[in-house]
Amino acid sequence: MNMYHPYFRSKQFELIAIRETAELLTISGFVPIIEPVKDSLNGLERALKSICDAHGQAIVIVNPAYGDHAGNGNGISKLLDDSFLEKDNITAGILLTDDMTVGQAIQCYEEHATHSPSFVHAGFTEGRLLSEAIGDKLAETRHIFFEKYCSKPYRKHFKGAQRVLLYDGFNKMKNSDYPSIEKFSDLHITYEDEGMDGFGDFLIVGDDFREGGGPAYAVAIHLTFIDPDQDDVMYIYHFVSTSNNTPTDPAGKFSQALDKLITKLDSGSSKIFEGEAIKEFRELHAKRHFPGLGHIKKLSMKHHIETLANFFSLV
Repeated sequence: MNMYHPYFRSKQFELIAIRETAELLTISGFVPIIEPVKDSLNGLERALKSICDAHGQAIVIVNPAYGDHAGNGNGISKLLDDSFLEKDNITAGILLTDDMTVGQAIQCYEEHATHSPSFVHAGFTEGRLLSEAIGDKLAETRHIFFEKYCSKPYRKHFKGAQRVLLYDGFNKMKNSDYPSIEKFSDLHITYEDEGMDGFGDFLIVGDDFREGGGPAYAVAIHLTFIDPDQDDVMYIYHFVSTSNNTPTDPAGKFSQALDKLITKLDSGSSKIFEGEAIKEFRELHAKRHFPGLGHIKKLSMKHHIETLANFFSLV
């Protein structure tokens, strides 16, 4: 059963995270959803080939709402046709936003019929009419719902289809304002209670898309963990640098944040799953090396995937 659907916006560090976790994603039955935002699709193609090599699955949004392909996803459709037409594990995702009509949704679906498309509901309001338009084929379709846009009554229109609920557990704020710990999500243990067949999230990046970040006055390392003492709810640590007055010295600020992370790990009470990502954080600490902010985010994303993979292998 393909239960977990992490949502990526295909920035470089996100695509590298997919490549580096392709085998783990496959073994765990996880299906990444990728919304391409960069003009060049070379990184996306490499990530999808890694998924194929691992015999995994992925959903690629063919009509992105953000980035260089917003309004024209022809290049993405061409990539799927040219390189992945015979790969039935790489499928198309139709992003349904508030400015789309039922006719446009069905047309996009039919244009990508050779890629077993899924509907990704992100603000679309004509749920009942779309369900009626799909008709007898509803049970053959997959519907992925952005939780913040899709109420339970809306989701009921697609009962009988495969349904996945995406929840954004990352509370975006200035790095210096993050609390040391907060709740992230319980959807990994409650999605079936919601009547869903699977769940997803936006990892440690959140759904708040930004083309580029400004200077970092503080550096934060975001790490999720599952707390068995709190009914297996997932929480997130924010390890934030002590210095946050100027945008200078990101390496020094990373070192401060990493010191806090290692101290928590070594306390024996962190409940953080120590997989490959944490191993690399420990190596960076030992070497006192700063790999860049994108690399840090990539490691945190890998850790999030490893944490959920470990949880579902144990339960």
